[in-house]
Amino acid sequence: MNRYFLLLFLGILCSCTTKNSRYTNFQPGQIWEDNNGQHINAHGGGILYHNDTYYWYGEHKIEGHKGNTAQVGVHVYSSKDLYNWVDEGIALEVDTLNVASDIARGCIIERPKVIYNQMTNKYIMWFHLELISHGYDAARSGVAISDSPIGPFTYLKSMRPNKGHWPLNVQEFHKKAVADTVKSAYCGGKECLPNHPDSLNLLGRDFEGGQMARDMNLFVDDDGKAYHLYSSEENSTLHIAELSEDYLSHTGNYVRVFPNRYMEAPSIMKTSGGKYYFIGSDCTSWNPNPARSASADHIFGPWTELGNPVIGTEDQKATTFKSQSTYILPVQGKKDAFIFMADRWQPNNAIDGRYIWLPIQFDNDRIILEWKDQWDLTVYN
Repeated sequence: MNRYFLLLFLGILCSCTTKNSRYTNFQPGQIWEDNNGQHINAHGGGILYHNDTYYWYGEHKIEGHKGNTAQVGVHVYSSKDLYNWVDEGIALEVDTLNVASDIARGCIIERPKVIYNQMTNKYIMWFHLELISHGYDAARSGVAISDSPIGPFTYLKSMRPNKGHWPLNVQEFHKKAVADTVKSAYCGGKECLPNHPDSLNLLGRDFEGGQMARDMNLFVDDDGKAYHLYSSEENSTLHIAELSEDYLSHTGNYVRVFPNRYMEAPSIMKTSGGKYYFIGSDCTSWNPNPARSASADHIFGPWTELGNPVIGTEDQKATTFKSQSTYILPVQGKKDAFIFMADRWQPNNAIDGRYIWLPIQFDNDRIILEWKDQWDLTVYN
């Protein structure tokens, strides 16, 4: 009898170990199951590495078109090896009781990112927030805080960044009064803007109320300073803004980069040599488009565009493997090893969105993305 129970115990242990460590490589675009056998539900996500563990935060989607709004919140998973992920639950829940809440169920929460503040010992989450029933008009940044990487996160506030502050590279015409006819000239959508959106002075228009902030990312530099990257000025121009020491607000120091280039889905990395690289995309709604890349010697620029980083078939180059960038992940313990993280959106059935993870390669001063059906971390050896 004792032998029977021993064999049963070992069988269960073996089964659990196999289930929790089933992956030994990445398989871009395929169903990626967590420890419970469910497809990972962390879209538009980002990774925090802390205390020898990776934490993956992303939008929790539900079935159908309704899944493009926040019905549940921000999901979090943990991993030791980047292949196998443990479901840690909902890190930030939407408010199901107060319809007046910024994060009431049915609002839009996109591209959540979490960073750790060593000074306060807090985990800080930022995300793109659109208020319920307002489409994409609010263009706000939401902030939440937690004592634990898996939450629960407490929602603190939302805002449009850098209210009452001019960028460090402001031009004089931005400071001129904006006529009411200019304020009302924009009718919604990229197609409604002129070829040179600066003619509308969108920066000046939003000076008093704060700058628009949609697709976003966070980056913590080697000196501990954190930066908030976001598509602004009706998505026409990207802003890179310095965060306060506690990472909960902006300092007022920021720059406009890629003016009038419609850069969204921003992601950023820094090599051991101190070079910054950027990967983003054009603004084409849910439809994929050619990726864009750039480099700089300082995070505030100047930034030099490097073109499409994708090599491969014409379709792969035209659609970035039918995906859009969301984050660049540094692989711990390996020098200049970075993973390009992207989403293959499925807006008609949001929960079925897939993840495209590919190794970033270097070609002199350019970065390269090339398709792989499957791959593992030995590519960095």
